Amino acid sequence: MIDLRSDTVTRPTAAMREAMFSAPVGDDVYGEDPTVNRLEARVAEVLGKEAAIYVPSGCMANQIAVRLHCAPGEEILAERTSHVLLWEGGAPAALSGVTVRPLDGTHGILSLDSLRDALPPDDIHSPQTRLIWLENTHNRGGGTVHPFDAVHAIGQWAEGVGVPMHLDGARLWNAVTATGIPAAAWARPFATVSVCFSKGLGAPVGSALAGTTAQIALARRYRKLFGGAMRQVGFLAAACLYALDRHVARLADDHANARLLADAVSVTPGLTLDPPEVHTNVVWFCVDPNLGTPKSLAAKFKGQGILVAALGHDMVRLVTHLDVSRADCEVVARAIRAIAPAN
Repeated sequence: MIDLRSDTVTRPTAAMREAMFSAPVGDDVYGEDPTVNRLEARVAEVLGKEAAIYVPSGCMANQIAVRLHCAPGEEILAERTSHVLLWEGGAPAALSGVTVRPLDGTHGILSLDSLRDALPPDDIHSPQTRLIWLENTHNRGGGTVHPFDAVHAIGQWAEGVGVPMHLDGARLWNAVTATGIPAAAWARPFATVSVCFSKGLGAPVGSALAGTTAQIALARRYRKLFGGAMRQVGFLAAACLYALDRHVARLADDHANARLLADAVSVTPGLTLDPPEVHTNVVWFCVDPNLGTPKSLAAKFKGQGILVAALGHDMVRLVTHLDVSRADCEVVARAIRAIAPAN
């Protein structure tokens, strides 16, 4: 099967498995796993932060950030199609008593004006805004890269009004590769940053949260509270270290493959790219009802050995990754063009 449902479906390479097998380990709850310690130090260095913590998932990294910044009854400002709103199970409210106010953006990108307009007055009737949330790249926005200058302009304004920012950087490595701008430069305006290793980088498990030394010390308490404290987990951290060293630059291949698929979608009647431009490794498109439903289209592709994600009543998502080759994507591109109805 050619699996384009997500970049989370990758499997460790043989060399990554060897790195995992040979990794020194210890009890991470006691801070005694040397491989985890190396990974956390490396992530902090790459992101330009004082410290970092390794966690099982991107959702946990994000939810620890919510808990660090917000108290019950307070709120976060985020674009309405952000992962934290759509795909984290209502966790800010369930775990921390925090609401997320959805703001309109353009393909996941928030403007400074929209944030200015949304900041509530200092009034007992309004929840206090304690965090501004950006996602880069933006999954539901189509893998869009938030413009670098806009991110820093928002950061300057946020600093002026005294509201910290969190970056959901699950696919920040894709933004780094697409723009050539280092991760630390992207991370600079943010108090905390989460990154993922099990998407485009191809590691089997894990994310990290970076911030100040004091924040990460408290994050260890919240990781325990949320059930994410692990023991001899260096085997998994070794895969993340391997991926950081070897799999970031190759994301350019995934971006090129995604553009190949997007080109096929753009010339196929009944399919419409949304957004119309593909920045990185994520391709979303609308399906005209005359071609069927996303589920029926996914079933048709599956019969041809291709897995895609049917998401919503009219949307399909394709995500390129380490386990999908250029030749695979050429096969998929031909299958996409072939679904056009006969005249």
